Amino acid sequence: MLHCVQREEYRACSIRKEARRRKDGLLKNLEDGGTPPDAGASQGVRAKKRRRHRNAAQKQAAPVNGTGAAVPGKQDGTSQDQRTKKRRKRRRGRKVYARDGAPTLSGAAPQPSGSALAGPLPPVAAVVPLAAASARAAAQDPTALPWRRPGGGAPAYAALDLGTNNCRLLVAVPTRPGQFRVVDAFSRIVRLGEGLSGSGRLGELAMHRAVEALKNCAEKLASRDIRKARLIATEACRSAANGAEFLARVTESTGLVLEVIDRETEARLAVSGCGSLVEKDTEGVVLFDIGGGSSEIALIDISVRRTGRLADHIVSWTSLPVGVVSLSERFGGRHVTPEIFAAMVEDVAAMLDVFEGREKLGEIARSDRFHLLGTSGTVTTLAGIFLELPRYDRRRVDGLWMEAGDVDRMVSNLVGWEFDQRVANPCIGPDRADLVLAGCAILEAIRRVWPSQRLRVADRGLREGILAELMAEDGAWRRGREHRQQRA
Repeated sequence: MLHCVQREEYRACSIRKEARRRKDGLLKNLEDGGTPPDAGASQGVRAKKRRRHRNAAQKQAAPVNGTGAAVPGKQDGTSQDQRTKKRRKRRRGRKVYARDGAPTLSGAAPQPSGSALAGPLPPVAAVVPLAAASARAAAQDPTALPWRRPGGGAPAYAALDLGTNNCRLLVAVPTRPGQFRVVDAFSRIVRLGEGLSGSGRLGELAMHRAVEALKNCAEKLASRDIRKARLIATEACRSAANGAEFLARVTESTGLVLEVIDRETEARLAVSGCGSLVEKDTEGVVLFDIGGGSSEIALIDISVRRTGRLADHIVSWTSLPVGVVSLSERFGGRHVTPEIFAAMVEDVAAMLDVFEGREKLGEIARSDRFHLLGTSGTVTTLAGIFLELPRYDRRRVDGLWMEAGDVDRMVSNLVGWEFDQRVANPCIGPDRADLVLAGCAILEAIRRVWPSQRLRVADRGLREGILAELMAEDGAWRRGREHRQQRA
């Protein structure tokens, strides 16, 4: 709409300039002793100018297709008095911007204040009838989507991860081999596993938060041409006694069918999502993903050879039945003394002691070509604090290297902070303030078993791993390479 306003203003300005030039020419002609032009011709010019001004005003007042066009039955947020006032401004040559009450570029009507999830979402209702078809499709192919919309542009791939603490969605299109471009994303802390460690069941409030977040995801999926997708649920739905009931409720409310993956698949997907962060001269990596209800650890040996899929080089893995939510519920997360923090570390270390494959990397784990690779909110939070970011910035955090001394200092600082200080930090905030120390305790237990001078931070994980595997299996990058060759 703003471009339309500027275009009409430019046209009106041109008309005014032309009128001034004609007037100046007329005065000069009279001063030189000439005769005035025909009166009828002058009136015709003035009438033509008035018509141009009138047409310009009418075009400005009318909706333009694709740029804020009015929808029957909906209000565009602009009253008749406001439109009349804007037309007067345009006649006087004043600029009118969207802040004057004009519809936005997206054409959406102004939303009322308050939570966007307070009432039912009409677009989601259109997805609900697809629940039965989605269930049948998932039984045959969990990546097949009945709501795929043909003709909507470049086909995209989607990955949804409903964890114990977060609900996350990524929609991306393949670009260069091994890479993709994110076109839509969603992330919300839902704490689905809140109270699970004590009761063994998902709480009603927690399930409601998760379903409301998933409605947003369903709306985003329904609005795009999705070629393939994988929608997964992890530890909370795996271990809860009412996990199956909750998944049925999700399907009924949103039309989404979630696939509960096992811990081995979860570890493999985490590795697949971080393949590009392992450098060529690296011989061994311990990758860990500290979740809300479980923590996955994978030992990766690439000293002999390296293929395109990092997950092919996993020599040992484990999934600890502990995460930031479950650990903080057992030990407390708001007021954590150094003694409580040490007890957390010992609790996780005892779980690692019974991991039989922890020595599979052998001497590689003690060489200079070995490092830790962490993908979780814990390590990204530490990285944000280390960089002293005024607000979290994924571009600066993802791929960051931290030395062992830097990690020690950040963990020590966090243990010394009070709860209010953690809340005030822009990289922690109120949603993670009671969980971050539990994550640090799990990190410290891992560093005890595999001490390393370097830790690489990854702001990526299961969703990126799902997208990479979907695109590779579907031949998306191969088709793109063939298409580029044909164009060349």
